[in-house]
Formats: sequence, structure tokens, C-alpha cells
Amino acid sequence: MYIRRIILAVLSFAAIAAVLLSACAQQRNAPAAPPTGRGPAPVLLAEESRIVDIVKRISPTVVAVTSYNEVGEQTGLASGFIVSENGEILTNNHVISGAARLRVTLADGTEVTARSLGGTPFLDLAVLKINKTGLPVAPLGNSDALQVGQLAIAIGNPYGFDRTVTVGVISALGRSIPGGGTALSELIQTDARIYPGNSGGPLVNSAGEVIGINTAVVGSSVGTLGFAIPINTARVIMDEVKRVGRVIVPWIGITMMAITPEIAQVFDLPTKEGVIVAGIEKGGPAAKAGVQRGDIIIEANGHKIADPGDLQKVVRDARVGQKLTLRVIREGKTRSIMVTVAEMPFSLR
Repeated sequence: MYIRRIILAVLSFAAIAAVLLSACAQQRNAPAAPPTGRGPAPVLLAEESRIVDIVKRISPTVVAVTSYNEVGEQTGLASGFIVSENGEILTNNHVISGAARLRVTLADGTEVTARSLGGTPFLDLAVLKINKTGLPVAPLGNSDALQVGQLAIAIGNPYGFDRTVTVGVISALGRSIPGGGTALSELIQTDARIYPGNSGGPLVNSAGEVIGINTAVVGSSVGTLGFAIPINTARVIMDEVKRVGRVIVPWIGITMMAITPEIAQVFDLPTKEGVIVAGIEKGGPAAKAGVQRGDIIIEANGHKIADPGDLQKVVRDARVGQKLTLRVIREGKTRSIMVTVAEMPFSLR
């Protein structure tokens, strides 16, 4: 009897083991569950959470700006952001310059026609208007309070990939980019990547406030530097739009070229600083006043002119109708010419 009990116990144990082994084998041979693409909920660091929150708040204010020529062909695709509930949008002037028609795509995919309230090539800023109300507005910060090293977030539509986010820091302040007869100055330099199509989009600080308008990239395949126009510079033209309904650009009607030591030496110029008048707009203020191509401007209203940026600032700060006294060198002789500032025609912006 005792032996029989032992045999039954062994058989029972063997049966249970066989069932368990069979179940394990079935589990091993069962097809794996398809991947869901979702892992466990990530634990974000405080810095990451802040950036995510900022992007969620600012992205709805970022728009795509598409420009077309007279025959309806697309000529450009860039960015902008909403600065008033009534449909005013801030962007770069080079984004809309020469466009026959403008379309804006909102964050929800809605496409609307936009019209220009004016822009200035000297600041590379422009204001657009769409017929929409109740829009989300990007909060504006104080670019005068910026410090090198603080967080910078760029949002825009590079290559048509809407609301792309890049993150970096403020690399430098007060930078200048010469060229094209104009010079952008007092720019914010950032290592947050800015690509073609980012132009006109916001550069945002760690408080979720717009501190700049992304505008230019300098560099090559080896590396690039991004630049933005300070938001406090843009406030000037935004206030102008509120006051008179358009952007007013003071203008004297010349294109200019900086004098470098090399140019001064090659052409045996009498000065190593100043700007050379490279072109004069027919019928413009400078032409009417007698300014000639090849004149070297060394002073404007008592302000020393060392480069194009200096003269642009004097003209930009002047009022339409104000008279400017230019000190110029012509054929080795210095003379004064009085120019009356006019408003730049929309066709030239």
C-alpha cells in the first residue's frame, strides 16, 4: 500500500509537470504581439518639460507664408507668427518682396489670402494682414534684456516641414551682416539651427516669449550661424502699423557700397571709411538733391558714417519730410548736400 501511494504521487507530479511544460512551449511558440510604437510613458526632465510646454503654446501662432508671382507660380515658402487677434502677422521683408500674391497657412491647416501692410528692407521686417479674428497671439518678450548663453528655441517651416523646432542658446548679441547695399545690424546670433524656410519665424526664450525674428544663415556645409532680428526692433514697425495702418520706410534713394582698406588702396581713395554711392534712384530724393554716383558719404546730420549700417540708421531714424545734410567727397573735395527724406515706394521694397 505504501509503495502504491508513492507510485500514484510520482505519476500525479509527472502529469502536472507535463501540463506546465506544454503551456510553456505553447507560450514560446505563440506569435509575438504586434508592436504598438508606444513604449512606457517617458519621464521628462524639468528642462525638457519646459521646452515641450513652450512649443505647445507657441506653435499655434506660427504660420507658413507662401508667395506667388503674377502667373500664379510659387516663388517662396517661409514662416511668420501672429501678433494680433485681428490677423496681423510679422515676418521678414525678403519673404514677401516682389510677390504678386500671398497666402498664409494657419496651424490648423486653414489657408487664407494675405495682404502686405508694408515692409522695410533695411530692417528686413514686414507686417501682413489676414481677414481672421480671435486668433492665438505670440507673447512678445524684451530683447534688450537678453544675455549670451540663455536658452533659444527656433520654430518655423523649413523646406515646408511645418512647425519644426530646434533648440540652442543665444551665442552673441549686436552682430552685423553686411551685403546687398544694405546691412542688418544689432542681430541676435544663435546656434539653434535655422534653415531655409525658417525666415520670419519666432525665436523664443525660456519664458515662452518671442525675442527675435529668424532672418538669416551665414556659413557653408562645414557649419552655419543663425541670426535673428530683436523683437524690440520689430515693435517700432508694429506700432507704426497701429498708428497709420502701414509700415513707413524713410528713404533717400541710393544704393551704397562700403569702403574697405583694400578698396581705398586700389582706387587711391582719400578716406578708408565711409560709403560709396553705387546707384541713384531716378527721381528719388538723392537724385533731386544732386548726389552723384561715386560720391563718398562720410557724414550725415553730424553723425560719422563709417559703413552702410551707419547711414541706414540715420535715415531710418529720420522722419519723412526731414532734411538731412550729407557731407560727401567728390573728386577730392568735400561738400555738403541737403537731401529731403521721402517714403520708400512699395514697388521698391
